[in-house]
Amino acid sequence: MADIKENIMEKIVALCKRRGFIYQGSEIYGGLSGTWDYGPLGVELKNNIRDAWWRFFVRERDDMYGIDSAILMNSKVWEASGHVGGFADPMVECKKCKRRFREDSLDTARDKQGTCPECAGALGDVREFNMMFKTHVGATEDDASVSYLRPETAQGMFVNFKNVIDSFHPKLPFGIAQVGKAFRNEIAPRDFTFRSREFEIMEFEYFIREADWEKQFEYWQSEMMRWIEIVGIGKGNVHEVKVPNEELAHYSKRTTDLYFDFPFGQKELYGLAYRTDFDLKNHSAASGTELLYSDEENKTPFTPHVIEPTFGLDRTVLAVLCSAYTEDEMGGEKRIYLKFKPSIAPIKVAVFPLLRNKPELVKKAREVYELLCSMFHGSRSMIAWDESGNIGKRYRRQDEIGTPFCITVDFDSLEKGDVTVRERDTGKQERVRIDQLESHLREIFEH
Repeated sequence: MADIKENIMEKIVALCKRRGFIYQGSEIYGGLSGTWDYGPLGVELKNNIRDAWWRFFVRERDDMYGIDSAILMNSKVWEASGHVGGFADPMVECKKCKRRFREDSLDTARDKQGTCPECAGALGDVREFNMMFKTHVGATEDDASVSYLRPETAQGMFVNFKNVIDSFHPKLPFGIAQVGKAFRNEIAPRDFTFRSREFEIMEFEYFIREADWEKQFEYWQSEMMRWIEIVGIGKGNVHEVKVPNEELAHYSKRTTDLYFDFPFGQKELYGLAYRTDFDLKNHSAASGTELLYSDEENKTPFTPHVIEPTFGLDRTVLAVLCSAYTEDEMGGEKRIYLKFKPSIAPIKVAVFPLLRNKPELVKKAREVYELLCSMFHGSRSMIAWDESGNIGKRYRRQDEIGTPFCITVDFDSLEKGDVTVRERDTGKQERVRIDQLESHLREIFEH
């Protein structure tokens, strides 16, 4: 079974490169481990997921405030949050080749005997290695100019807590949300895009009264499961795992992780943490600025507590790809297709002229193409034009990139004003009048 799953992962990785979803970073120079570039289809898929998340958790609510905080922050932020002193992984270094390895990645018998998996040299003692990327701000490189590429997005929301309070005077409970890049100097990036050095996080800090934390924790737990269905991740492959008290992060009183059955194993996809008032109190003490809340109901200022749902965007893309990847047989032939939800699919519809060498068919197909582009607010990246090869090959090509519907303009279209609409998952075909095509598709996409 493990070999079968590994084979599926290899197929997904190959498909992602072949069809322009995800490429290795800096590939023509031999690559840079732990970095990935999203191709034309991959960036559309990623944007669709990001937009769906923002719509569901921010735009459709009246208690959420979106921000976009800077990647570079004052180094005192990371001192107050505990990252400078405690954001580390246990590592071992080979005394011979000087390669470093995460302790939890040394899982073979030879490794456990203290032997380097690369050169067979002796491994040193376990030491803590801080995973933040350090840089310098300004013209000089000294201790005063040290900064870091942020290892998480959460602190940007905590340090802007007072700004949001002063600007909008929100009532508790309320949240501050953002989507942004984070960076971790992973020593052993692995499993395709799952563990990378540069990644994107979607998360929010939801500020509450301490007495309400259990109710709010359960509420956001259920909302996270709703989101999983919206984005098209296989719910049967998602498992809620409560983190034991002895393994909780220093800021957390309770954490539940959502694990997904990736082909390379059951791994963490999302996290839900009750951070208490740890962050606001620490930043208040370190900065000398009071980060308190008060309103008409609570005249005495107090420090709110926080529930934090965290969603890795890159891991979501990977989980969606793994959930969508399907192999079946159609018309006596094996096929591979991506079973994306229509709302998430990078290409919504493909338009074909039956024959590319018949100008009248190409002209009519172009009219249908333009009609559909206007349906999707002029977004031509959502509509594919394909006239290469026979119809069967075009169908297979569009199936493989997850296009929900293919529309073929043939000679009957010229006489009767209708087209063939073919559905990806079943291969079912039906004739639809061109003047009814927009309403026909809109009804499907909205359900």
